[in-house]
Amino acid sequence: MLFNSYIFILIFIPLCLLGYFLLNRFKLRIVAQCFLFGMSLWFYGYFNYWYLFIIIASILINYFCYVYIGKLREKGGSGKGLMIAGVAVNLGILGFFKYTDFFIDTVNHVFKSDIGLLHILLPLGISFFTFQQISFIVDTYRGQVGKYKFIYYASFVAFFPQLIAGPIVTHDEMIGQFLDESKKKLNFDNLTKGIFMFTIGLSKKVLLADVFGSVVNYGYVAPERLTFLSAWVVILSYTFQIYFDFSGYCDMALGLAKMFNIDIPLNFNSPYQSVTITEFWDRWHMTLTRFFTRYVYIPLGGNRKGRVRTYINVFIVFLLSGFWHGAGWTFILWGVLHGVFVIITRLIKDIIGDKKIANPVQYISRGISWIITFFFVNITWVFFRGESIGNALFVLKKAFTFNTGAAGLVVDPIIHGAFKTPEMSELMALTNIDAKIPNLLTWGFLLVSFVIAIFLPNSKKMFDKFKPNVITLIFTIVFFVWSFLSISGVSTFLYFNF
Repeated sequence: MLFNSYIFILIFIPLCLLGYFLLNRFKLRIVAQCFLFGMSLWFYGYFNYWYLFIIIASILINYFCYVYIGKLREKGGSGKGLMIAGVAVNLGILGFFKYTDFFIDTVNHVFKSDIGLLHILLPLGISFFTFQQISFIVDTYRGQVGKYKFIYYASFVAFFPQLIAGPIVTHDEMIGQFLDESKKKLNFDNLTKGIFMFTIGLSKKVLLADVFGSVVNYGYVAPERLTFLSAWVVILSYTFQIYFDFSGYCDMALGLAKMFNIDIPLNFNSPYQSVTITEFWDRWHMTLTRFFTRYVYIPLGGNRKGRVRTYINVFIVFLLSGFWHGAGWTFILWGVLHGVFVIITRLIKDIIGDKKIANPVQYISRGISWIITFFFVNITWVFFRGESIGNALFVLKKAFTFNTGAAGLVVDPIIHGAFKTPEMSELMALTNIDAKIPNLLTWGFLLVSFVIAIFLPNSKKMFDKFKPNVITLIFTIVFFVWSFLSISGVSTFLYFNF
C-alpha cells in the first residue's frame, strides 16, 4: 500500500487510528498492539501477499535468536556463535532476494556463460527491516537489549510508517514507546502535527517529485535526444526528484508515526545545504549512516588505528552503502565515488587541520565548498539513476558537450511539456503568462525546488514549531486537497526499490 494512494488515506489510516485508540481506551493493551501489528501486515501484504511469509519468517527467526542469545548469556555464555549465525541468515536472505540475479549476470559477463536469471522479485523494504533486525541481534549479544514480548518486537520491525523505506530504527527508540502508557490515548496536538507533516510530505511527493520523475524517465530512456541544456535539465530534475521523493517519504513517515504518539528518528535534514560531502552524509539517510557507523565502521577500528586504516574503513563503508542501495554496478560506482570524495575531504582536513579562516574569506571558502559539494552530488546522482554505467556516461557526455550554435541551448519540447501539469496548465491559460514568458514552468519548477532545498528550513523545524491556528489550518487544507486531487496512477517512492 502506498502513502500516496486513495485507499491508504481514505480507509487505512482512519481505520487504523480508530481501532488502535479505541482498543486502548478499553485498556486492551495487547489486543491494541496486535491490531497495530495486523494492520501493518495488511499494509505490507497489500503489495503482494507473498511478502508476508518473508517478513513473518524473518521476525520469527530473529526473535528466536534474541531469546536464545539471552538464555546463553544468563548461563554465562556469550551467544557469539548464535549472533554470527543470526546475522549470516539475515544477510543470506537479503542476498538471495536482492543480489542473486546480479551475481548470475556478472558471472555470465565475465565467463561468457549462459546461466539463466531467476528473476527473483525483491520484497519491498527487505533491506530496511533486515538491517533493523541485524542491529537488534548484535545489540542483544552486546547485552544492550531488555526482555521484550514477541508482539512488541514484531511491532518494532513491522510498524508501517517506517517499514518500507526507513528510517532504520533501533529497539530502544521504538519498543519503549509502545510500552509507554502515556502514549495510549489519542492526542489532539500530535494528531494535528502528524496531519500537518504528512501533508507536507505528500505535497513534496505528488506536486514536485512525480513531476520531475516524468522528465527524468524521458531523458534516461533515450539520452541521444538530449541537447546540452536538456541534459542539465534532466540531471537537475533527478537531483530534485530523489530529494523531494525521499524527503517527502520521511516527512510522511514522521507524521504518520506522530498520529500514533510515536516519535521516529529524523532521517533527512536538508542535505543539499551541506558544504562538505561528510556533512551531506550526516544529513542524507541519517539512520543508514548511523547503522554503518555502529556496526561496520567502529568494529573495523573506526579512526582509532591510524589514518590509512581510517581511510580504508571509510572506503569499505561507502562501498557497502552503494551495494546496499542496489544490485548493480551503477550503485557500486556511486558508492565508490562518494567514498573516495569523503576520503579526499578527510585527507585535506588532516593536512590543514581545523584552522579558522577570518571573515569574509571564511564565507567565500564555505560558498566554494558548497558549490563543489552540490556539483559532485549532482554528477554522482547520474550514475545512481543510470540504467547502466554506459547510459550514465552518455548522459554526462551530453551535459559536457556544448552543441555549436543555438541548438545546444534548446530544451526538448517534450521536457517542457512534462512540467505542464493539468492544474498548472489551467493557471497558465487563465493568466496567459506562458505566452509572455515561454516555458516558464520548466524554469519555475527548477528555481522553486532549488530555493526550497537550499534556503528554506527543514520540515522537522516547521514540525517542531507547529501550533494549530487558522494559518496552519488553511495551509494544511489547501495543500492536502491540492495534493490529494493530484494523485494519479501508481507512483511508488524511489527508496522502495532499495
